[in-house]
Amino acid sequence: MADILRVEGLSFRYPDSPKSAVSDFELSIPEGEIVVLAGPSGCGKSTLLRAVNGLIPHMYGGEYSGDVLVAGSSVKSSNMRDLAQTVGFLFQNPENQIFMFSVERDVAFGLENLGVPREEMRARVDEALRLLRIGDLAQRAPHELSDGQKQRVALAGVLAMRPKLVILDEPTSLLDPKTASELVALVAKLRGELGTTFVVVEHRLDLLVEVADRLVVMDGGRKVLEGTPMDVLFDNEAEAHGVAIPAVAKVQRLLAEREAGKAAAAKLLTPSALALAVEGRLT
Repeated sequence: MADILRVEGLSFRYPDSPKSAVSDFELSIPEGEIVVLAGPSGCGKSTLLRAVNGLIPHMYGGEYSGDVLVAGSSVKSSNMRDLAQTVGFLFQNPENQIFMFSVERDVAFGLENLGVPREEMRARVDEALRLLRIGDLAQRAPHELSDGQKQRVALAGVLAMRPKLVILDEPTSLLDPKTASELVALVAKLRGELGTTFVVVEHRLDLLVEVADRLVVMDGGRKVLEGTPMDVLFDNEAEAHGVAIPAVAKVQRLLAEREAGKAAAAKLLTPSALALAVEGRLT
């Protein structure tokens, strides 16, 4: 399967900064994967995302070396209009990208800016509202909605552009546990239905380990760990690099140390699966 994203030796230093925000970063993501990006604050995650969606180098000046290729095209030589149709970005706070007077108009905003024909725009907006299950909110004012509904509206606006790659920047930070779980389930559903690739920056790893294909950890501007969620969460270096290990994984590590080792718990990344396994040992 072709790579939708390739980061090749990326380094970037902001003007007047004494050190690079990202250094010699390498990453390849095939189409259709869900990749979680983790690491402590200031580790370079935001800079990497800006380089993927073209804000770096088009909007932010600084020392740039290496390359970022999205769908085979270098971000450096692509214009922002083209990138907006290939890379979608969902901000941490949906208030930052919802500003029209109705949900329907907000979802259509990006398409209107691109001059998409009216009939196609109508079809894309309807499709996005259906996928996010918010058709009943079409005529509502966004400021009347809950945080979870606003998040869905913002994501609908992104999906209406039909990007191949969607970046979610801490999408659950403002959501209660139930709504956050629903959003993560929705990401998995959209990957299955549309084949969309997702890169998710998230601290609440317990919500994403079930659906993620890979977990990438950054620290000091560099990639320090990469692998399946299980491999990374069982790596003793993970916590040293600021990864918040989910409670379920911590319990599994203790069980693994006492019993048959890592392989015995290879599929138990959820509380329900762990509970069943422990119950089985006790009966």
